[in-house]
Amino acid sequence: MRRLLILFFCLTSLQSFASHTVTDELGRTVVVPDHPHRLVCLIPSVVDDVYALGAGADVIAVSDYTKYPAEAKTKPRIGLPLSPSLETIVSLHPDLVLGSADTNHIQIVNQLQQYGIPVFMVDPHGIAGIYKSIRSLGVVLNRGSAANDLIARLHSRENAVRARALGKPVVRVFMPIWYDPVITIGKHAFITELIAVAGGESVTDDIAQEWPQISLEAVIARAPEAILLVKGSKMSMKDLSTRPGWSNLAAIRQGRVDYVDDRIDFPSPVAFDAMEEMAKQFHP
Repeated sequence: MRRLLILFFCLTSLQSFASHTVTDELGRTVVVPDHPHRLVCLIPSVVDDVYALGAGADVIAVSDYTKYPAEAKTKPRIGLPLSPSLETIVSLHPDLVLGSADTNHIQIVNQLQQYGIPVFMVDPHGIAGIYKSIRSLGVVLNRGSAANDLIARLHSRENAVRARALGKPVVRVFMPIWYDPVITIGKHAFITELIAVAGGESVTDDIAQEWPQISLEAVIARAPEAILLVKGSKMSMKDLSTRPGWSNLAAIRQGRVDYVDDRIDFPSPVAFDAMEEMAKQFHP
């Protein structure tokens, strides 16, 4: 009996420390545990991915600004995505940290690796990038089947929105991320693609950068039919209309504004909620 107990504990230990090598979306080689159960997420969109894959119970800490899903808001915090607390992360003894290249600094990633903590990074660009990151996380979390099912459901929702918009007038919108300086969405921003699927067209979809700075004069020249704003953000139609030059936009003068939920800010499954909402806004 004693030998059997020793053998059991040995096998359990080997399973706990068993690992394999993967390549993350930055091309980095990472040795990850076969069955990670202590996950720290460095950015809110990754939290949403992990929960959507059914691994929410394995998350031991999340970054600030985590909102989705609601149950993730009760998890311990490790600080801002740009500057998480390394001390806090190390003290939690995670077996895997998950981050995203669009926000998390590689220096933080390298430091965590030096402490012996594996870090897997995703790098979503566009709607296809959201699918790719879900698939990548499915592999690293040993939830490939769940990832395939989730992607299939999201594809179905995307196709349904495309069908809803088919044959209807395309609404040309301008989405300001900030007003001074004017920051907006470019050709390769995933938000630009969400707008297009929902039956709209960003008037800045010809700009190569994902998050370009643009002059107000250039916005006026593009003559958007509507302004697209995020509900509850610091920018409102009333606020924009009182700022110098903005009233030169016909959409501002006419009060033509469409609102979308802040889920549009996350390159993860909740972005599809925003996509569906925009479709209803563009074509009630």
